[in-house]
Amino acid sequence: MCAMQRRQFLSLGASLLAPQRPNIVILLADDLGFSDVGCYGSEIETPNIDLLARNGVRYSQFYNCARCCPTRAALMTGLYPHQAGVGHMVDDYHRPGYRGNLTTESPTIAETLRAAGYRTAMAGKWHLTPSDGNRANWPTRRGFERFYGTIASIRSYYQPPTLAEQETDIPATPKDFYYTDAIAAKAIESIRAFGKEPFFLYAAFTAPHWPLHALEDDIAKFEKRYAAGWDAVRAARVEKQKTLGLTLAPAPRAEEVPPWSSASDKPWQTRRMAVYAAMVHRMDRNIGRILTALRDTGVFNNTLILFASDNGGCAEEMSPDMSPAYKAERKMPEKTRDGRPITYGNLPSVPPGPEDTYQSYSPNWAHVSNTPFRRFKHWVHEGGIASPLILHWPGRVNPGAWNPRPAHIIDLFPTLCAAAGVKPQKPVEGVDLFQPPRSRKLYWEHEGNQAIRDGAWKLVREHGRPWELFNLDADRTELSNLAAAQPQRVAALARDWQLWADRAQVLPWKSWESK
Repeated sequence: MCAMQRRQFLSLGASLLAPQRPNIVILLADDLGFSDVGCYGSEIETPNIDLLARNGVRYSQFYNCARCCPTRAALMTGLYPHQAGVGHMVDDYHRPGYRGNLTTESPTIAETLRAAGYRTAMAGKWHLTPSDGNRANWPTRRGFERFYGTIASIRSYYQPPTLAEQETDIPATPKDFYYTDAIAAKAIESIRAFGKEPFFLYAAFTAPHWPLHALEDDIAKFEKRYAAGWDAVRAARVEKQKTLGLTLAPAPRAEEVPPWSSASDKPWQTRRMAVYAAMVHRMDRNIGRILTALRDTGVFNNTLILFASDNGGCAEEMSPDMSPAYKAERKMPEKTRDGRPITYGNLPSVPPGPEDTYQSYSPNWAHVSNTPFRRFKHWVHEGGIASPLILHWPGRVNPGAWNPRPAHIIDLFPTLCAAAGVKPQKPVEGVDLFQPPRSRKLYWEHEGNQAIRDGAWKLVREHGRPWELFNLDADRTELSNLAAAQPQRVAALARDWQLWADRAQVLPWKSWESK
């Protein structure tokens, strides 16, 4: 066997080489952009994630579903999110694809692996069922024998609402609590409890999703780093990506983003990105703690580890005018643990980071996170759906390689089943990434934003706007719209997208409101 054949065998035939069933660990970041870790171009120190990349394989064309709940539904089931009942978020629109509650008709990856003899644990954000007190669809009812985390999305890193262990609510947290640390600590508890038994661990970090909450020692490492502004940082990421082998022509500055030279409140703008970077950096340190626990228990070399993000960088603004009803509905705390009022909104007079603040980093810095792509979370242009994916499995994947194969979050379910030697109990939409690539189409819909990818061709549009057509082999950053020049291809791909939408329970966005 020549060296090239051996490398291909290591990359594609991983499950055939496994001496025993591997442990499986999914590390999922929340709202992390394509370029936010060092091995994808960031200036943020992420040595533990970079180590996984150096000794594993990085995917350059891996996709999520543009938003947290849909992506997590696809990850858990191997289905498109509408097929899993979570075509939008956790609101119930009384349509099959939009129930806001993970379908009970398709087993989760945890249920599938547990039925095959795996121990199962989750730590972190679930966000696949309403946080209304009904526990029928909690992780403990969907295959996880151990659970610690939040049922709803993140609202505070210091006192997260809907925090629970197993099915017991945790209404108060200690003074030194920080959620990212707690997720890792509980993940490590499970690793130690499982010992040598094969296990599946899902560590669903909330970092770096807003609110911008980080500890001052971490923030201090980054404040000077962002004084040059978003234009300079994005340009530096483009250059670093070239050295890493990602030679993509960058999209121009987003129309929502002013030039740094004309930006107001520069010290506050700098602070916002410094807090965001601190959140990413601390997540990486906690991933390092998990990796150390795997080594200490002697299971690291037989553990398949995946790292990914649920959507692109988030351009959402935090308004200071949130009503009490809005905050109550979303379980947003009004006061800190010691009774101080929380100041909501992106106010330049308030430095973000502490418990008594609630801010986001806006399109200005989200545009940096998504380097070199267009658009953001919610959209299905590349900036909204392109994610890092790192696969690390000692001796069974090609160390340090880039894999250019287009892949999707729906593929992780069958890939993990194949690695474990387990057959999915019901058909799934994804494919096993350890098998050679085959021709197929990929699809997206979120809030009326729509896309289909067929080989090199991607048809995409924002809600209410015309289709755009791109050849991603030549134009991955979607700069040259070929729709006018190729109307027949546009029509054919649009028909294919509609056939999928009909099959996958996708409805025109908000169409149910008129019925």
